[in-house]
Amino acid sequence: MELAYIPSPSTGVVYLGPIPLRGYAFCIIIGVFVAVWLGNKRWIARGGRAGTVADIAVWAVPFGLVGGRLYHVITDYELYFGSGRNWVDAFKIWEGGLGIWGAVALGAVGAWIGCRRRGIPLPAYADAIAPGIALAQAIGRWGNWFNQELYGKATDLPWALKIDANPAIGRVAGTYHPTFLYESLWCLGVAALVIFADRKFRLGHGRAFALYVAAYTVGRFWTEYLRVDEAHHVLGLRLNGWTSILVFLAAVAYIVISAKRVPGRELVVEPEAEGDADAGADADADAKADAGSAAGNKAVKLAKPAGAKPAAAKPASAKPAAAKPEDSASGSPKKL
Repeated sequence: MELAYIPSPSTGVVYLGPIPLRGYAFCIIIGVFVAVWLGNKRWIARGGRAGTVADIAVWAVPFGLVGGRLYHVITDYELYFGSGRNWVDAFKIWEGGLGIWGAVALGAVGAWIGCRRRGIPLPAYADAIAPGIALAQAIGRWGNWFNQELYGKATDLPWALKIDANPAIGRVAGTYHPTFLYESLWCLGVAALVIFADRKFRLGHGRAFALYVAAYTVGRFWTEYLRVDEAHHVLGLRLNGWTSILVFLAAVAYIVISAKRVPGRELVVEPEAEGDADAGADADADAKADAGSAAGNKAVKLAKPAGAKPAAAKPASAKPAAAKPEDSASGSPKKL
């Protein structure tokens, strides 16, 4: 008998009249907003313009959603193209199924397009949004809770997740490891780690983003080991486990090589913002000069007495006074 467990929602959809609000989609949307908000603050702190992160996210987010769905459909194709399956379900993204690997990979392509249009280095942008992506994942994982999916092995721990039976998809009722919660908490820790390391070591040139990737893959590896949903296996290890290992090695290699080739952090992340700052400094200098000139003129006016007349100018034809002959007592002869 379970003394405590985490209940699952009875439904993942709430209707406002005829409009369905799906928990999975809601979590994804909230995660995107949080990522853009935090990314914007970090971008401004690095010397960028307010709103630039959101402008580039207009490219990155759609590409990321498409990439995440493609990765899921390709790696779990039997769910949509197997016997008795309907391929149209591959487009029902609100029912769950986004692969983070595909989302980050294709999202990076969208971000690259947006950065290129603004003349911004992609690594600097990636560093700014890295902890925001981790927070977005932490929030988005709760979408799996609404859908009662991606849980772990059976357990009777006090924080076990209660799952309802669903014979249509082969889901067996019971209490299981809440891997969605484990990964959500891990992502919160990853976001905190990246922010701390970035402040302490001033990470630049994409290294903050690489740190996020490396830290996330460590957590994903052990949560993937706990999961019991259907997945392809290679040499006894789930496909996403192998992906975690390879991506982790690539991220660490990037950090090491990048630190040697381009140490430090970018001095300018957005040329337009730098130009705005210079123009603002010039405007401030001009304003101060004008204020100083006005103050000087005012001081001159105040220094003059009320009834004073301006001194008359000496006529140009005025002759200098003749020199007096020297006194005879001086012993010098007088000039005649």
